[in-house]
Amino acid sequence: MTQATVGHICPECIKEQKKNRTPAQKRAARRWGRGSVAAVSYGAGGSRVTTTIFIVTAVLYLLQMLGRVVPGLDVQGWLLFWAPYLYPGITGTFEPWRILTAAFVHAGLWHVGLNMLTLWMVGRSLEPLLGSGRFLATYLLSAAGGSLGVALFGFSTPVVGASGAVFGLFGALLVIGRSLGAQLTGLYIVLGINLVLGFIPGFNIAWQAHVGGLVIGALVGFIFTRTRRPKQRTLQIALLSAVGVGIAALFFLPPFGLALSL
Repeated sequence: MTQATVGHICPECIKEQKKNRTPAQKRAARRWGRGSVAAVSYGAGGSRVTTTIFIVTAVLYLLQMLGRVVPGLDVQGWLLFWAPYLYPGITGTFEPWRILTAAFVHAGLWHVGLNMLTLWMVGRSLEPLLGSGRFLATYLLSAAGGSLGVALFGFSTPVVGASGAVFGLFGALLVIGRSLGAQLTGLYIVLGINLVLGFIPGFNIAWQAHVGGLVIGALVGFIFTRTRRPKQRTLQIALLSAVGVGIAALFFLPPFGLALSL
């Protein structure tokens, strides 16, 4: 045993722990730091943003319920995404915040419950790997990607829910997990089932948001795997900013940009 400021350290125990690491844990430690070993194994670690998103979404859902008995309190109506709200030529209004705010309101208890359960499960694995700032960027960019998917393939459909953002977390986790050499079979199965459900008539699921969020999340995850080093931080920020600008630009390219001149 060796005396340390935090107590006693057992060098033999540490060697044994390192020896027993799985290939995924070893890759995580090499590429993402020692903290990623616990994250890959147990989904443990800091999850402040995950918790904050969970709380904010829950509070907004309670306000939605309160709006059923309080006249004028239409939280869902204020925050839902409907693509025509982006084009003054169609609606006479311009409300771009809805691109993101729709991810924080939901259509019912099952809707919010399933999304928040998934957020909690995925977030507690992904946020410790990325850090809070990168995790928040992934969530918001994926939410915007979900709204973009709806604008492109369901222009007149109003939508609410965190599904696009959550699918983006799935996409990022898949890409990063592959980079770490993690076992992802279970994640592929869960993701595949949820994607298929979105295309089944009668389920009233916005598959466009799922696909849009998944694509953007995977792209963000790819950026993270290619800009892991501290000296690449500026490049990472630039690439993430480019993704955000690209999403915003796509909302106003033809045919949708033509609506501005109507």
